[in-house]
Amino acid sequence: MFVFSIVQNSRKLRIITSNFLLRFAVATILLVHSIPGMFNNGIHDFGQYYLNEKGFAPYGIALAWAIKLSHVAAAICLLLNRFVKWAALVTIAILVTGIFMVHLPEGWFVVGGGRNGVEFNFLLIAVLLSLLLPPPKK
Repeated sequence: MFVFSIVQNSRKLRIITSNFLLRFAVATILLVHSIPGMFNNGIHDFGQYYLNEKGFAPYGIALAWAIKLSHVAAAICLLLNRFVKWAALVTIAILVTGIFMVHLPEGWFVVGGGRNGVEFNFLLIAVLLSLLLPPPKK
């Protein structure tokens, strides 16, 4: 009875839709990729030792925080099925930038044939683009 009530209430909120699993998966990845860095100096180090060295000084740390906070905001939007278009577009822009700045020089593969390549960002971008498509007609 309790599970049915949750599903029934979710329909009213339109959180659980046909693309919920994709939204949940991307939101989980964004959160897991962002939150630990907030507590282990990962964001600070990314801003200080990577972004500042790439020419973003003195704004590297602020930019790193903006990127990670945008990931958290996007994850919340995806989970609640609100502002999905904007969350996807901002995240795609960040992922594409990450491909060119970080991952492309490493090649295609994340593991196996290489390390830290573009394939994972490519997949995330494809999923986010699929969320921008209109729902199928009945």
